[in-house]
Amino acid sequence: MEKKKKVVKRSVLPLYLAAAVWLLNLLVPSANMGWFLLRGVVISALVLFAGKRIWKNQVTEASEAGPEQQAEEQAPKSTGNPKVDQLMQERDRAISEMRRLNQNILDPTISRQIDEVEEVTEKIFDHVAAHPEKLPQIRKFLNYYLPTTLKLLNAYDRMGAQGVSGENIDSAMKKVEEMMEHIVVAFRRQLDELFGAEAMDIKSDIQVLENMMIREGLLDTPLYYSDEE
Repeated sequence: MEKKKKVVKRSVLPLYLAAAVWLLNLLVPSANMGWFLLRGVVISALVLFAGKRIWKNQVTEASEAGPEQQAEEQAPKSTGNPKVDQLMQERDRAISEMRRLNQNILDPTISRQIDEVEEVTEKIFDHVAAHPEKLPQIRKFLNYYLPTTLKLLNAYDRMGAQGVSGENIDSAMKKVEEMMEHIVVAFRRQLDELFGAEAMDIKSDIQVLENMMIREGLLDTPLYYSDEE
């Protein structure tokens, strides 16, 4: 059962009025300091008491999530398919790591390339999550290309954080910079290959449609395909 807790919203108007009265009391001089202070305290207290009676506190009820509900909210949502759930967890870890590295790495070119890799990676994961039968197509991407890319970027981040120039550091960082250009291209091609079957289906549908339109006299010459292909 969902627990409810009372939330009290206190009005600040009585406090403002009491403070205003106290300020007015300062404007009225008095030869007796004791009387002056007593007058201010009494009048301010009366105004505060009256204000609270007029502007009452608002009490509302709000849901109080228990430990089980909090754990449920924090846990990743399940798709009902364990393989897809695992895939989404891997996606979240990879994207989180890329964003962390991108914040640390100051080189604008590498940062832009990380943005591209992150965007393509997210599209690859989301597409396979929507089409789990394509999971075998990205096994090498999951097991080697993606983790190795993160490993290279982590090494680049660590070496760049040293703040010194040296033969080994400069050479290694240069190689990572050069490799990132190829990684961006490779990740794009990985995404493109996931649409290979759809592309073949579209080509086949267009070819059949085109040939039928030619036979029926609705099309004079082939626009894309012909029976000879």
